[in-house]
This record gives sequence, C-alpha cells and structure tokens, in this order.
Amino acid sequence: MRLVFGSIYSSGSVAYAPQVPWILSGTIRDNILFGKNLDSQRYADVLEACALDVDISLMAGHDLAYIGEKGTNLSGGQRARLALARAMYQDSDVYLLDDILSAVDAHVAKWILQNAILGPLVEHKTRILCTHNVQAISSADMIVVMERGHVKWVGNSSDLAVSAYSGFASVNDFDASYIHSKLYSTNTSNMDKQSPLLENNTLDVPLEAQDIIEAEQRKEGKVELIVYKKYAGFAGWFISVVILLSAILMQASRNGNDLWLSYWVDTTGISQGKHSTSFYLLVLCIFCIINSSLTLVRAFSFAFGGLKAAVQVHNTLLNKVINAPAQFFDQTPGGRILNRFSSDLYTIDDSLPFILNILLANFVGLLGIAVVLSYVQVFFLLLLFPFWYIYSKLQFFYRSTSRELRRLDSVSRSPIYASFTETLDGSSTIRAFNSEDYFLARFTELVAQYQRTSYSELIASLWLSLRLQLLAASIISFIAVMAIIGSHGSLPISFGTPGLVGLALSYAAPIVSLLGSFLTSFTETEKEMVSMERALQYIDVPQEELRQYLNSSWPFQGVVEFQNVTMKYIPSLPAALNDITFTIAGGTQVGIVGRTGAGKSSVLNSLFRLTPICGGRILVDGLNIVDIPVRDLRARLAVVPQSPFLFQASLRDNLDPLRMSNDAKIWDVLEKCHVKEEVEVAGGLEAKVKEAGTSFSVGQRQLLCLARALLKSSKVLCLDECTANVDAQTASILQKTISTECQGMTVITIAHRISTVLNMDNVFVLNQGTLVEEGNPNALLQDEYSIFSSFAKASTM
Repeated sequence: MRLVFGSIYSSGSVAYAPQVPWILSGTIRDNILFGKNLDSQRYADVLEACALDVDISLMAGHDLAYIGEKGTNLSGGQRARLALARAMYQDSDVYLLDDILSAVDAHVAKWILQNAILGPLVEHKTRILCTHNVQAISSADMIVVMERGHVKWVGNSSDLAVSAYSGFASVNDFDASYIHSKLYSTNTSNMDKQSPLLENNTLDVPLEAQDIIEAEQRKEGKVELIVYKKYAGFAGWFISVVILLSAILMQASRNGNDLWLSYWVDTTGISQGKHSTSFYLLVLCIFCIINSSLTLVRAFSFAFGGLKAAVQVHNTLLNKVINAPAQFFDQTPGGRILNRFSSDLYTIDDSLPFILNILLANFVGLLGIAVVLSYVQVFFLLLLFPFWYIYSKLQFFYRSTSRELRRLDSVSRSPIYASFTETLDGSSTIRAFNSEDYFLARFTELVAQYQRTSYSELIASLWLSLRLQLLAASIISFIAVMAIIGSHGSLPISFGTPGLVGLALSYAAPIVSLLGSFLTSFTETEKEMVSMERALQYIDVPQEELRQYLNSSWPFQGVVEFQNVTMKYIPSLPAALNDITFTIAGGTQVGIVGRTGAGKSSVLNSLFRLTPICGGRILVDGLNIVDIPVRDLRARLAVVPQSPFLFQASLRDNLDPLRMSNDAKIWDVLEKCHVKEEVEVAGGLEAKVKEAGTSFSVGQRQLLCLARALLKSSKVLCLDECTANVDAQTASILQKTISTECQGMTVITIAHRISTVLNMDNVFVLNQGTLVEEGNPNALLQDEYSIFSSFAKASTM
C-alpha cells in the first residue's frame, strides 16, 4: 500500500500477525522460528502462551508435523495462533496484531489475551491490536476508534465508557446482561473450574515428522510405448499415418534422385548415352517436384498435428484438473500443478513437435542409407557391425542417464514454482519481519538444486558428443584406407560401377554423423516425452461424478443426519471426526461450537463431500449424499466458508454468477447484510473485484459471501464463522437478519461468538472430533456443569 500523504515513524524491530494468516509449507517449528535459531525455553513459552501446546501434542510428529500449502491441514484458529506464535517468538520491539482473536473460541481468546498479548513475553513492548473483542479493548492502554478510514476517537478504556463510542465497551461478544442472568442464577462455585476442552490430553504419537504432502512421483526406466500412442492419439491417427508415409516417400524420392544421378554418370562414361541430356534432366525435375511436394505435405501435416496435439493435451489436462476432487488440491502443492501447465505444456507445444520432426527425418534418412548401401554392396554393411556394437553401448548408457536426468529436472522445478508463489502471497509478512534475506537464501537453494540437474544433463550431452566424434573419425579413416587400397586392385572385392562407388562413399561418409544425430534426437524425444508422461499423470487423476438427474425440488425439508460418521483428511492422520451421530430437523437453526481444531469445519467438509468419509453415512432428506452427484449436491446447498473468497470479476458475477436474480433483489440482500454502502462506494454491481477480493476487507468479504448465499435461496444454509471479522453490533444485527430471512430453512452455524448461537433451536459441542454435548442453548446455559456454559463463562470474564 502506497503512502499518499503524511508520514509514519517507527523505531525498533517489527513482528506482524496478519488478519488472514500466512502459513509456510513446512513443519510447525519452521513456521514459528521463521529462520531464527531455536531457543528452547522461549519456544516452549510461546507455544504455551498461544495455546498451541495442546494442539501440537495431538499431532503426529508434534512440532515437526508437516503443514500443507497455506495450512490446509490446520483449522482457522490454529492458523491464527501459529501466525501469532511466529510474531511472539521474534522478540521484537513492536507487535502488529490484526484481528487475531476473531478466529478462536472464547476459552482460547481469553487465554491468548492474558498469557500472550498481556503476558510476560511481550511485557514493556508496543502492541498494536486491531480487534472487536471487548475484553481486549478494555485492557488496552490507548484505544483508537476508526470508521471508514478516519480516526473518530482516541483515549483510554475509562474514557471510552462515557464517550459517544461507549457501545464498544458495553457490547460484548454476546448480550452480557442476558448471559449473566442465566449464569449467575445458578451456583457459580465452579467458575474457575477448567473446561474439559482445555485439558492437556496427550496421545502416544511418533516423534518423526508426518508428511501430508507426498513426494512428487517420478517414473523410472524408459518412457512407455503407451505415452507415444497417447500423443499420436491427441494428434490424430490419420495425421500420424500421413506424416509417416510422406516422410518415407520423401526419403525414397531423394534416394531415387541420387540413384538416377549415379546411373546418368555411368551411362555418360560408357558412351554418349542412349538418351539426351534433356531426358535425364526431366527425370531429375520429376524427382525434385515429388520430393518438394512430399516435403510440404510432411511439414504442414507435422505443424497441424503438433498444434492439434498441444491444444488437445491442454484442454484435456485443464478439464481433468478442474474436475478433480477437492482433496487433490489439498494434497498437491500449487507449484506442481503450475509446473504442468507452464513448463511441461510449453515443451509439448514447442519443443516436442520440433524434435519429433528431426527424429523422423533422421530415422528415414538412416533407413534410406541402409537400403542404398545394401543395393550397392552388402559386404560393406558387415564392416559396420563392430562400430554398431560400440554405438549401441554408447546410446544405452546415454539414454538411460539423460532420461532420468530430465525427470529429475522436471521434478526439481516444482518447488521453485511453489516457493515463488508462496513468497509472493506472504510478501507483506516477509517484509514486516525483515526476512527478505532468509527467503532469498531458500529460493537460491532451490534454484541451485535445479541447476545441479541441468548441469548434469549438459555434462552427459558433452560425454556423448566426444565419443561420437571419436567413432566418426575412426569410421571415416577406415573408409578412406579401404578406398585407397581398393583403387590399386589389392582387394578381391568389386564395388561396382564408378557412379555407385561414388554414391556409396557419399552415403557412408555422413553415416556416423547421422547415427549421432539420430541418437541425440531419439534421446531428446524421450526427454521431451517426459513432459507428456507428466501431463498424463494429471490427466489420469480421479474425477468427480458427472451431473445426473436429480429432483429439482430436492432437498424438500432440509433434514440432515450424520450416522456414525468418521472422517480423516489423510489415512495416516488421526480422525478429524470420530463416530459422530446427530440429526438436524428440517427448518431448524443449529449452532456448532468447540475449541479451535475440534472438527467444526470438518462437519461441513463432510456434508459437501470436500473430503470423503471413512465410515458411516450422511443423509439429507433421506438420501445418502454418496449416491448424489457431487456437483448437484453442492449446487443444492448454500455455504459461507471460513475463508471468504471472491473471484476476479464484477460484483454482480460474484454475487449472482448464474444471473438468477434481478438488481432489486441483489440490492435488497446487500442492504440486509449491511454492505450496501460499501458496494455503492466501490462502484455498484459492475465494479471489478481485484484478485481474491483484496479490494474489500476480510469482514466485507464475509458479508458479500453471506449475501451470495442468501441469494441462492437454498433449503440448507451452512455458515462457517461468517461474522467472525465484523464487530459485535453488526454481527448481532446480521444474526437477526439470518433468523428472519431463513425461516423454514435449515441453518447450520459454526461460531466462536456465543451470542451467535444463543437464540438457535439446538447447539452441538465438539471436542477432538467427537460430539460431547448437545441440547437447547438456553437449557445448557443454566446447567453450571455443561461444557457450553463454560464457554459462556469464559466469554464474560
């Protein structure tokens, strides 16, 4: 962001925890240390202050557990706390914390506030916290109230209570007076009792790092014949046959031209010739015209076939990747996909047709030489057998080596792409921590690893070139000596007429260079075919089901049933949902609460089939969702995700991509979601949204995603922390809007704000993937021993 006017002064080092946490691909320890040396004591204190010690103890590998790209295997709260732990470990002078408490539950928020933000680790340090959390606001030494980019009020917490902005002090994460009346009407002797959700229950887990991202697959040995067949199929079998026939006939016409010249020389030497010079020239012209025509046919056929194959491979690969299941993208780093669509497709577009053309030319050229030499003198071919043995050994070693080096070359490119895109995404965090040198060193190390394979490939090519040149020199010397001895009549072998002898010598001289060129082009073709081989790996990825017929009015009531559902993101990891059973009646509103990482979002992932379940079944209006085409299933349900996402398109296309609603309805929903003014300021419904919606704040993006879900008018609406990044007053108004607008709809709300679920029909409490409590929120609130009431108590403290 560019400073237009004024000045900003800051002294000392800075640590930054962004509103949207940026997570590195690597271990938890790598993410926290961020290039600094390990200080065991401070590291342990930071983990405890950020409430990460409990989560880490449950992970396979503990703090050496591998985190996927963008933290895909962490919950939203875990990502936020990991970003906070990274900032706290730096021991900086200034801490910039952007809304880090909105992603965690009340228990953890209270712990983080007391032990991290106000704790001894950052005592006497400057801490700037952007937040809606009233407890944090009341604990601040200085409070700055902002509205629409302007500072409206500055003071301390005691002054805030009597100011025009006293609402920030009196409105808690829920209606405090209501909660107090419910909580304190019962015995409060257990107020200080720790919630079962915070007990540090450790599991016996292996200490080694558990990778969730598999190493990129790399085939070994020669490129399989099926790869060549697939490429020919993409180019078209008819075109492939035309190319082959035109190349063979082109070489035949060239050899015929040379044989005719030899015949002309012989007839001229014997006599004046039976035919006139014009006749010989006419036949040569015919050969030239045929050769030129066949050359044009081959050239145009190759160009057309190569272009068609490139387009077909690109379209097929794109279609297959788009239709791949969501789990494929969670377990596949973006750098690998980008590598296929950039480097590998470029090779298929450009290099592969070119080198295939050369290979075919060399092959038919060698075939033509073999035929001509056999016609002139069969014995001459026997002299090449020893050289062919040496040549075959050379090509075996070179091809085997260069093929594997090219595969290593392709594989070593993917981490470069992944690191580059990852660094761009986290550029603000990297600059805030002044860690440019560390990431430059990481990137340089990846480039050096890639260059080692490229250098080895070059050395192998030079190794072959030297030996082929020595072989060529030996053959040419042998042919020259034989020609000299034969000219003196010392050999009992006749080479035929002078014309044929000259033709044989002219064909024999370049044979080694042709063999070398053929080997090089064949090896290069194999190396380029590795790109086709890699593209086919992603063309063969599993696909989501195609659309099938489904009753247009389904779901009818919105009844959602989970029956003994168990779900794992990866078979080797612990279950995210463990034998969960519950029923949500149609038209009711249900809240799901629990500690961060308890499995709340996993419920929605299972319902939308983003991740397949391991056991049990999920029914919606009596239909098992496994039997419903996944596209139809997702089309009939509405969701506001935890991480709001907007496409780089107009606001209208983002809100109503299928153009099912008129402008009046869209503006009405925007007004109900309290984002109408922001849309008007941005330029209306035709305003262009920047990439990933960066032209709006995270809170505004959540409201726009909520508007999109309401416009869909689905029977089942799923809200995953849809108001986490807006202030408590707006969240309360939005909750009333949802209750009013969603009458008769089944609403599943995941929330950390207890106020969000207080007025709902039912509430589920999750812990470590298990349903530990359910019931009416008001009834649970009055039970001093309930887990739900412990959340409420933590929120009022």
